[in-house]
Amino acid sequence: MKKSNKVIITCAVTGGIHTPTMSEHLPVTPDEIATQAIEAAEAGASILHLHARDPNDGRPTPDPAVFMEFLPRIKQSCDAVINITTGGGLNMTVEDRLAAPLKAAPEMCSLNMGSMNFGIFPLADRYPTFKHDWEEPYLRGTDDFIFRNTFRDIERILKMLGEEHGTRFEHECYDTGHLYNLAHFVDRGLVKPPFFVQMIFGILGGIGPDMDNLMFMKKTADKLFGDDYQWSVLAAGRHQMPFATQAAMMGGNVRVGLEDSLFIGRGELAKSNAQQVAKIGRILKELGHEIATPAEARAMLQLKGGDRVNF
Repeated sequence: MKKSNKVIITCAVTGGIHTPTMSEHLPVTPDEIATQAIEAAEAGASILHLHARDPNDGRPTPDPAVFMEFLPRIKQSCDAVINITTGGGLNMTVEDRLAAPLKAAPEMCSLNMGSMNFGIFPLADRYPTFKHDWEEPYLRGTDDFIFRNTFRDIERILKMLGEEHGTRFEHECYDTGHLYNLAHFVDRGLVKPPFFVQMIFGILGGIGPDMDNLMFMKKTADKLFGDDYQWSVLAAGRHQMPFATQAAMMGGNVRVGLEDSLFIGRGELAKSNAQQVAKIGRILKELGHEIATPAEARAMLQLKGGDRVNF
């Protein structure tokens, strides 16, 4: 349940799903990622969720050196909470995915709450040609891909990043079962309130983008966690804004960004992450909500502060 009437906007700046062919506005280089992240913060995002990409061809990379080309610049330019992925990109090992977070010791990291089929292969059929030779096989290969996060993996991440570095998590729940996985770790004392549940809809392999599912996920989380959690919603593609709006009306927080959708309206590519942040910001204000500042988000989630990171 929200202990504040402020709404946290998270912006997921580039992700590891979309490829450069899909939009010229997708940030790829460290400079593009930093610029778009800073602009998103200026537009109202209090949390920036970040992946890195190979600056040469845009493929997702776990390389800490690439992260370190944009993390310090973002921190110096805005007060937003920096949230680094532990999901990385397809086919990365857990060691790969942890390399940058362990070096950076950020205030927040994402954490998928279970292994799952993660199918983005239908995207490949939308594009007759691709800019880079890695893109099409990367997408098509996901018909035989399992995103791995076993109970042992999750426990390891909670201990290595959480206990040893004071990092807190965006617990990504792609299905109802992931809420129960999270409850398991809460019951064991490995996750302590107030924890941040990101409910995700519309990924092939996860729960579908139906409003009934949003209601059910929220009802289940309330049953499992009571008043101990903050919650947020993201939905893939065209479902992004409707689901964020519904979540806000239900008292939740929201996530937007080019990781989750490349569009700003029907058939219209978003020109930047900031454009999506500004749009959801306008909707929130029209609904009568106030947008949380980074300081307010830190207080709501009990984060360690930007002065205690390693970048």
